[in-house]
Amino acid sequence: MPDLPPPLALVTGANRGIGFETARQLAAAGVHVLLAGRDREAVTAAAKTLRDEGRTAAPLVLDIADPDSVRTAAAQVEEAHGRLDILVNNAGIRIEEYGRQPSEQPLDQWRETFETNLFGTVQVTRAFLPLLRKSPAGRIVNVSSLLGSVTTHNDPDSYAYSPMFKSLPAYSASKSALNSWTVHLAYELRETPVKVNAVHPGYTRTGMNDGAGDLDVTEGARTSVTMALLGDDGPTGTYTHRGETVPW
Repeated sequence: MPDLPPPLALVTGANRGIGFETARQLAAAGVHVLLAGRDREAVTAAAKTLRDEGRTAAPLVLDIADPDSVRTAAAQVEEAHGRLDILVNNAGIRIEEYGRQPSEQPLDQWRETFETNLFGTVQVTRAFLPLLRKSPAGRIVNVSSLLGSVTTHNDPDSYAYSPMFKSLPAYSASKSALNSWTVHLAYELRETPVKVNAVHPGYTRTGMNDGAGDLDVTEGARTSVTMALLGDDGPTGTYTHRGETVPW
C-alpha cells in the first residue's frame, strides 16, 4: 500500500508573527505547509527558514484582498496538490489609531479593514473550499480576536472595556463579522467532514500590537494549531482560546 501524503495546510499572513509560528508548529507536527502572503520575498524567506529546520514548507504568493491573486493561488494549489486539508485564515490588519474616539475613526479605514479582515477571508475561503471538500478531514480556522466578542466588550472586567481598545471599532467589528461568517459556514458544512472554527489567539506580542501583549507568538499560535489538527470528534462552529469557549 502506498504511503499517504502528509496533510496539506495553507496559512495566510504566514511570513511573520502568529502566522509564521502557526506554520512552524503545523510543520513540526508533520504537515506540509504553504506559507501565503503578499510579499514574494518575505514568504520565500519564511518557507526557507522552515525547510532549513528540516520541515516541509513552500511559499505561496497570495494577497487575500486581490481577487486575481486569490484565483491564481487556488489554481496553483489545485494543479500542484489537487486538494487542501487545512486552511488557517490568519491574515489581518489593524490600521486604526489608538486614542481616537470610535466615532472619530475615518470611514475609509473601516472599508480598508473590512476589505481584508472579512471580505478577503471570505474570498479566500470560497476559492479554496472545493479543494477542502476533497480532503477526508478538512479544517478551516478563522483567526479572530477577543475584540470580536461583543459580550466581552461590554464586560467592565475585561481589558477590551477600555479607551485603548474602544478606539479600534472597525477592527473589532470586522472580527465580530468574521465570527458570524464562521457560524454560517459551519452550518453549511455541518454534514461534511469539514470543520470550521474561530479562535482568539490571545493578546500576543506582535507588530500588529506594537509589541504589546501578554503572550509570545509560540503561545499565540497554539489555539490555531490545535483547531487545525482537530480529530473527527472535534467541534465545529466554535469560538475558543486555549481550550476555553469565548463568548460571542
